[in-house]
Amino acid sequence: MKKIIFPKSLKKGAKIAVISPAGAVESSELEGGIQLIKSKGFEPVLGKNLYSRFSNGYNYAGTEQERTEDINWAFNDKEISAVWASRGGYGCQHLIEHINLNSFAENPKWYIGYSDNTVIQSYLLKNGFASIHGQTVKTPISGVTDETYELIFDALQGKMPEYNLMSHELNKEGNIEGELVGGNLALIYALMGTKYSFEFKDKILFIEDVGENFYPLDRMIMSLELAGVFDKISGLIVGGMTNMGDEKENDEYHESFDPFAYKLIADKISKYNFAAVFGFPNGHIKDNRPLIIGGNVKLQAKNKVKIEF
Repeated sequence: MKKIIFPKSLKKGAKIAVISPAGAVESSELEGGIQLIKSKGFEPVLGKNLYSRFSNGYNYAGTEQERTEDINWAFNDKEISAVWASRGGYGCQHLIEHINLNSFAENPKWYIGYSDNTVIQSYLLKNGFASIHGQTVKTPISGVTDETYELIFDALQGKMPEYNLMSHELNKEGNIEGELVGGNLALIYALMGTKYSFEFKDKILFIEDVGENFYPLDRMIMSLELAGVFDKISGLIVGGMTNMGDEKENDEYHESFDPFAYKLIADKISKYNFAAVFGFPNGHIKDNRPLIIGGNVKLQAKNKVKIEF
């Protein structure tokens, strides 16, 4: 079993690269996040193509070559201590075959992001490196909770998160320990059958998603089942399932956890004997608390839920 490497804790003054590996972003959308990095005593260093734009059926943050150039610079520059994605969207799959970790392996760095960034995090984990599944630098118009960013900065400085949650009616009891894998369900699904897919044997799987109709959600869960994922994992954590079904997509950071999406997932996993936790505050939601992909998790699910790294 490969030992997972955790990057070194950041000290004040450390440089954090901000890059756009997927969708295009405007400078005004990052002002708050960049200022927050500065206010915490770190130095944001902006990728050369951070605000580039390339339209090819989708507004990407530059061509594949430009986005690849930025991620390889950020991963391998010895002066950079962490890499924070500006946003998700779509496009990280374009980069995965071109990522260079030569210098990264000598000086591992935290990578922070979620949504489409699940692709990069799966790639890093396949190479033995942990990452932070948490809010991007871009902050939604509707805002996020203070903990959303505070807990990321804690993790960057070596304080791993611990969560105590109320039990959810759909939870399945258990007391387990294992490596956390996963992220955005659509990207977990998109990587299935490729050499970049997560490994699921004895792992605790986390899933979240946004803006899917119920039948694509069912399709993705069915694919996991048909691939034997639910026979392999030891536990499941379900985060935000927001703007699902017929909900309007005018606010991608809807606060609620979609009850029908949850019921659909719960029905599909009912025959399996693993612990499951619903309603974890991570995903396209205001309370987007970080998880450590590749981290060893202790999960207790009974009357209350405790998750610690």
